[in-house]
Amino acid sequence: MKKIIISVFILGLFVSSTIYSQNCVNCHEKVTPQAVADWQLSKHSQNEVTCDDCHGYKHDSAKNVDLVELPTYETCAECHDEQAEQFKKGKHSIAWAAMKAMPTFHMQPMELTEGMKGCGGCHKLGIKTKEEIKELKEKGSMYGHASCDACHTRHTFSVKEAQQPQACQTCHTGFDHPQWEMYAGSKHGVRYLLKQNGTLPEDTPAPTCQTCHMPDGNHEVRTAWGFLAVRLPMPEDEQWTNDRVAILQALGVLDPEGKPTALLDVVKAADVARLTQESWQIERDKMLKVCSDCHSENFAKGELEKGDKMIKEADHLMAKAIRIVADLYKDGIIEKPESYAYAFPQILTFHDALTVVEQKLFVMFLKHRMRTFQGTFHANPEYALWYGWSEMVRDLKEIEESAEQMRLNKKISLAK
Repeated sequence: MKKIIISVFILGLFVSSTIYSQNCVNCHEKVTPQAVADWQLSKHSQNEVTCDDCHGYKHDSAKNVDLVELPTYETCAECHDEQAEQFKKGKHSIAWAAMKAMPTFHMQPMELTEGMKGCGGCHKLGIKTKEEIKELKEKGSMYGHASCDACHTRHTFSVKEAQQPQACQTCHTGFDHPQWEMYAGSKHGVRYLLKQNGTLPEDTPAPTCQTCHMPDGNHEVRTAWGFLAVRLPMPEDEQWTNDRVAILQALGVLDPEGKPTALLDVVKAADVARLTQESWQIERDKMLKVCSDCHSENFAKGELEKGDKMIKEADHLMAKAIRIVADLYKDGIIEKPESYAYAFPQILTFHDALTVVEQKLFVMFLKHRMRTFQGTFHANPEYALWYGWSEMVRDLKEIEESAEQMRLNKKISLAK
């Protein structure tokens, strides 16, 4: 008897839910018809995942739109727990926190950050706390609280869509992370795009972004070198060690004397960089396994090692530029901004740096150094050389001449 009562109760809930969702559809076919069409195409619709499963029951008319529940990462995790746990371990999950950790985050217009028309437009896929979501709503930013819909766009939430390289294009493009352009112009990307448009047969082997960075559909998305291509332990090469120290100082992880700052603990806690040889090797081995599906292991190792060596070469140019600007602080040519903990260049201040020479340093690091090593790893010669390495050489020369002129101006000023 108890089983019958429970079965009837469950059936009643299902019928009620179905009727409720049909009411949603009837209304939104007039208000947001394309959203309804999206959902009707989805596997959610086919598997009777209805509007209320994601949006709750409280909103049922135009009079109480404020009661609609907007999905978060946890909403998706109720059904997709495996993917959610993988996502939580990777760099995408900390995207929102990483944006807010930038030194000059609060100097940008709200529309670009919390309003998600700039940095926040991509970094919104990071997991947010309940307090952060509440704060966003109070600022009038009601949407973009979920994470999964950055790749599985609503309301279709298509797996097939998220498996295409174009799904990565919105965020991985432009100034400091043009991976889409690099991939699309590489032989890997050209081959896949020709496969997409039917020029090459459907069964032609051709990698997507997901092939290399999400093998077997793993949502973790990690790389050996990480986003900024700095890691521990230090290399055996003395020059490279000294150069990396300069970069870590300019990132605020080491102080001007080379001692760890509190920021290093933040980096460790967030797991945004590989801080042991073992953690680096784990990610490198994963990539070698992927490459070896098409290439010999020796070829794959050799190509990836070229990327490592390009980081070394780029770091040497970068360190020279950092030391030039650091000496301008040391000699009183540039005054330390109040927000700086140390009289030392901070390359994550972006366009908010106070002098042209400091801004040139930030562009050299985040635009041209990134393109040098990313272009190499993504097998795009044009980006590695002309948009990366060549630009770094030019940046260094401009910084050298600017510093010389600033010193001359200071000397003339003191002589008056």
